[in-house]
Amino acid sequence: MSSPAEFYHSLPPITKAYGTVCLLATATYHLGLDHPAYIALLYDKVFYGFQAWRLFTNLFFLGPFSINFGIRLLMIVRYGVQLEKGPFDRRTADFLWMMIFGAFALLVLSAIPIFWSPFLAVPLVFMLLYVWSREFPNAQINIYGLVALKAFYLPWAMLALDIIFGSPLIPDLLGIIAGHLYYFLTVLHPLAGGKNILKTPMWVIVGAGPTAVLLFFSQ
Repeated sequence: MSSPAEFYHSLPPITKAYGTVCLLATATYHLGLDHPAYIALLYDKVFYGFQAWRLFTNLFFLGPFSINFGIRLLMIVRYGVQLEKGPFDRRTADFLWMMIFGAFALLVLSAIPIFWSPFLAVPLVFMLLYVWSREFPNAQINIYGLVALKAFYLPWAMLALDIIFGSPLIPDLLGIIAGHLYYFLTVLHPLAGGKNILKTPMWVIVGAGPTAVLLFFSQ
């Protein structure tokens, strides 16, 4: 059985980087080094207060340490790793592009008042879950040892559970919409004879190479 350190080092680079930053964001909050009010997605602060960092920082805050935080972090590790080592194996740039597209789509959707959410980390994690469910639709999933179902239905089951336990509906729904948009543009539309209009751009391919950041997380 591998140690926690060995397990951490075995994680693929993009999943490792995103999960680590999410963990650090919550840790800095509990250490009093940061406050959610300074990193939340507030469009008036972005456009009128020139606080452009809010477009990025909100994507990494999963909330305070709690059971929900642990579940979301485990979702990053489980579904992100299976995607990055499975359908996206040797396609690190494509996986990074999926995350970038998802973040952009969520920012656009959140600009619509009824879809606004101050933090988009949970929707981005839910997007990962949705894409995973489409890539592994027949995988058997057991939820809390109570319900067994195919992976294809997992996002909707998780959404229903969040509603039952009092969590907000919008973050999960945003993730499903962004995930379906990505999957439709990159898989369903090309399979139907359409053109893949969401090819990974060259600047992402270059940026996903052996840069100093990725090397740091890969050591």
